[in-house]
Amino acid sequence: MTVLTRIPDIAMPLPADLQGFSLTPSTQSPRLLQMTFSREVVEAFLAAVADWPVQALEYKSMLRFRVAKILDELCGNTLKPVLINTLVDRGTGGLQVVPEGLDGVEQAEEMVKFATAVAHLMGRSNYDAMSGQYYARFVVKNVDESDSYLRQPHRVMELHNDGTFVEQDTDYVLMMKIDEQHMQGGNSLLLHLDDWADLERFYRHPLARREMRWTAPPSKNVAKDVYHAVFDVDTEGRPIMSYIDQFVQPKDFEEGNWLSDLSESLENSPAILSVPNPVGSFLLINNHFWLHGRDRFTPHPELRRELMRQRGYFTHASTLRQR
Repeated sequence: MTVLTRIPDIAMPLPADLQGFSLTPSTQSPRLLQMTFSREVVEAFLAAVADWPVQALEYKSMLRFRVAKILDELCGNTLKPVLINTLVDRGTGGLQVVPEGLDGVEQAEEMVKFATAVAHLMGRSNYDAMSGQYYARFVVKNVDESDSYLRQPHRVMELHNDGTFVEQDTDYVLMMKIDEQHMQGGNSLLLHLDDWADLERFYRHPLARREMRWTAPPSKNVAKDVYHAVFDVDTEGRPIMSYIDQFVQPKDFEEGNWLSDLSESLENSPAILSVPNPVGSFLLINNHFWLHGRDRFTPHPELRRELMRQRGYFTHASTLRQR
């Protein structure tokens, strides 16, 4: 069992001890915690939800919360408060979740079920227009002709926040690795806003609060432009971001060059974490003060990586201030 000694931004009471999982600082940073579920809990969860295929979770959204309840009960009802508090804690706000024994592509449906349960203990996943479901599965191959960097393996996908071109609040992002073949490189890249040395410089700039236009490429299946500033503040008045370089449409010389300077500063930050994520594991981050991206892969003709994404809003606590 693990005794929690630090989560200062308490959203709900925390258990004295944990059951069925451990929580420790990751090797990359004390801000990124590793949540490891025991093989016994994983197996018991999969047995308990075996009668519900993923299609049932797609068709009946209430079942997503039922599988969440089952997982929390297997953890002695200690999991839900830890997830809620960790995700809104400005000092951490990020988890690498490792379910022991869930580590082969033949378990892909079970992976989706497990990630769905975790996500729905502290939030609800938004509709993903790219897939038409509450989650998206997509494959990265050696050769790709997509209209964004998401599936292009041989270049860095720059740091960004998700949900910049949709109208729903996107409080969290969950990225799970389902399969990996002939892979070298491609680590996840993470940057916490409070570790970015130039945060104050860009946050205080006059353009930080100017509404800008954000447009999605055709593959995202989102036709409507949205307008918002790059920076806002959270419930405590601290900076948060909603930014992606590929989809922002600067209207003039001043905006275009400020955004270019911002991008260069982010990409050159020495505080960027490079995080390997094993098959079956997933990253779960607060989307408002963590930026994420992906490093390039080493080319290989049979390169293949399959990922699963969920992103959505918090249901028990909030990072966003009331508008």
